[in-house]
Amino acid sequence: TDVRDHADAAGLIDDAVARFGRLDVLVNNAGGSPDADAATVSPRFVEKIVALNLLAPFTVAQAANAVMQQQSDGGAIVNIGSVSAHDPQPGTAAYSAAKAGLLVLTKALALEWAPKVRINHITTGLIRTESAASVYGEDGGAAVTRTLPMGRMAVPSDIADACLFLASPQASYVNGADLAVHGGGEYPARYLATHS
Repeated sequence: TDVRDHADAAGLIDDAVARFGRLDVLVNNAGGSPDADAATVSPRFVEKIVALNLLAPFTVAQAANAVMQQQSDGGAIVNIGSVSAHDPQPGTAAYSAAKAGLLVLTKALALEWAPKVRINHITTGLIRTESAASVYGEDGGAAVTRTLPMGRMAVPSDIADACLFLASPQASYVNGADLAVHGGGEYPARYLATHS
């Protein structure tokens, strides 16, 4: 499914309902971006990054909400964000702006679609995945993990467990929240400069 395409997004939701008879949870996890110099990046690149990281979650959420609002017990939507929404890094202007938009979109939809549909956001930090391995260096990220209070990057199950909580009855009164699943963030540069 190309979640940037309205028809594909609606079809994804329709297929889930046809298969399971209902829709309880949507996790908007598609996203990402290569680094790009903001001074020279093309308008087309920016449009594609915003389409994937902000507009696609909105489109899929709209389709999911239409189903969930008709269910007696509603449903839950979880948007997967990034620390870049709070602390951008060089080369991530379009991505960071889109992820900041996703955070605010979550809060806005939480106001509009409650009480039937709860919408929450997870701010993720660095996650060790096969596709991201090249980003963290040849040593498998040892230098990067020294910047993290937890001494390790997240693994996908860390984020999945947070999604399970937000989708569960244990989070029945959690709506419009931003759950930080980033291991405490990163040490400030001034700390690293004086403690290395």
